[in-house]
Amino acid sequence: MANEHFDVLVVGAGISGIGAGHYLQERCPDKSYAILERRAALGGTWDLFRYPGIRSDSDMYTLGYAFRPWTGAKSIADGPAILDYLQATARDEGIDRKIRYNHRVLAANWSTPDAQWTVDLDVGGERRQLTTGFLFMCSGYYNYDAGYMPEFPGIDSYKGEVVHPQKWTADIVHAGKRVIVIGSGATAVTLVPEMAKTAAHVTMLQRSPSYVVSRPGEDSIGLSLRKYLPSMLAYQLTRWKNVLLGMYFFRLMRKYPTQAKARLVGMVRDELGPDYDVEKHFSPRYNPWDQRVCAVPNADMFEAIRNGSASVETDIIDTFNATGIRLKSGKQLDADMIVTATGLDMQLMGGAKLSVDGVPVEISKALTYKGMMFSDIPNLALSTGYTNASWTLKTDLTCAYVCRLLQHMDATGTRQCTPRITDADVAPAPFIDFSSGYIERAAAHLPKQGNKAPWKLHQNYALDILTLRFGKVDDGTMEFSNPVRVKVAA
Repeated sequence: MANEHFDVLVVGAGISGIGAGHYLQERCPDKSYAILERRAALGGTWDLFRYPGIRSDSDMYTLGYAFRPWTGAKSIADGPAILDYLQATARDEGIDRKIRYNHRVLAANWSTPDAQWTVDLDVGGERRQLTTGFLFMCSGYYNYDAGYMPEFPGIDSYKGEVVHPQKWTADIVHAGKRVIVIGSGATAVTLVPEMAKTAAHVTMLQRSPSYVVSRPGEDSIGLSLRKYLPSMLAYQLTRWKNVLLGMYFFRLMRKYPTQAKARLVGMVRDELGPDYDVEKHFSPRYNPWDQRVCAVPNADMFEAIRNGSASVETDIIDTFNATGIRLKSGKQLDADMIVTATGLDMQLMGGAKLSVDGVPVEISKALTYKGMMFSDIPNLALSTGYTNASWTLKTDLTCAYVCRLLQHMDATGTRQCTPRITDADVAPAPFIDFSSGYIERAAAHLPKQGNKAPWKLHQNYALDILTLRFGKVDDGTMEFSNPVRVKVAA
């Protein structure tokens, strides 16, 4: 029996995959497509993570889709509200009917003579195959099976409960318990104030600090605009306000890192008072935006520290023991529960193995083209977001560009599009200029970017608009071809 064929296969039914469904339906209505989701529900990150206080550290006017206004009151929204937004988007546009759940992509092989991908799947333990003319990977950037877990000395001797936020389940109870949260990133900063509401006490244990800044939970300008303007207009104006402010402050901080650091640390000092050791606990060794800056809605974490329900320890773990953790300083921290907010395990393509004409692809040797495709890999795009802004700003542009690419191929009668390195002066550079641990741990397995366009990763929304929305599709780097079809014997 012949394999079922689609013009486009989208992998992943999270924020990127649902967005892909919208753009395909709107701009390529004649294309058949399906969304393959390895889990039993849509939503990606916003369905997977269930830890206390789960929320976005990006505002919803930019994390929301360009085509669907965010109508919630909170600008910094919680996980359930974001999941509702995604579910409503998929339901209202019929995208949910295109999703095939419990379909895990194991491998994909491109056949040049056939101008199509053959995709190997695990469907409930059964091996199946689908074919497609274009493969659009919207599976996120981390391993859904497990987060990153360092090898902590003595952890097996600890008698309490240890849980990673990525594995949080509804039966985990922290109320009334002494809790240690290991980590200093966005997840830890989210967990600490939420758990502190009912825990006996919460200690955030960090090896080194991160930048943490308070932001209003609501956007007063956005809410005011809604009262007087049509919903979409108010949304777009607020979206652009936040985009431009974000770009301005990012550039300012990168240009004047010493002054930016002093200001960010000073803001924490204003929250916690002159007697708090801000230099030790909230003054990072790196410059602002060498890693993401953690947002604290309405200063909730600072409030928990001020009222004594939470505290911060900056030290190195010597060893776990039966009752808790002993630090290098000799201090003992006892706890009933330890939460390892130690980060993600970065993984592109959902871990799927790729090959072209039977030759395995080493993605670490490829260069990224326009931040979304790869050198010498035909008819495949990857949807990723920004490190210095909201994820969806980039994925919206990527989805729209894939549609432009498909339209161009239809108009020119070509079946294959392949980015080719034709400029001898293009030199490889690290995939992402960021010092976060999850990126550094995965650096050897990630693709590279180039030192010049179209291989350079801008991390700049305005430049990406010029490139992806208005730039040429047939730019001299993208090779369009029409492979000879395989003749099937009668």
